[in-house]
Amino acid sequence: MALDNLVQVSDADFEDIVLKSSLPVVVDFYADWCPPCKMMAPGFAELSSDYAGKMLFAKYNVDDGVRGKEYGIRSIPTLVLFDSGKDVQRHTGGLVKPQLKQLIEGWLRREP
Repeated sequence: MALDNLVQVSDADFEDIVLKSSLPVVVDFYADWCPPCKMMAPGFAELSSDYAGKMLFAKYNVDDGVRGKEYGIRSIPTLVLFDSGKDVQRHTGGLVKPQLKQLIEGWLRREP
């Protein structure tokens, strides 16, 4: 499985990868010690391949930078959809792959 559509982002490259993306970007704000984050990670990675060319998937470790605080992340995992550099949708809490897919599909169908 190619995971070219799944990127790890940091404070240093968040703006270039997430905010300046021509595609919508779903960012998984997570931490390595978080059990629900670990549970959700395989499904998130698998779906990144399914949506290549439609949406970029990114992971941001809240323990490694300040973007979590900047975007008001108070609980993890939190998924945030960025479109044209703006935080437009979010979901907090772990999801299994079918739930993730349903969420992503809903976000892709949203009205501008």
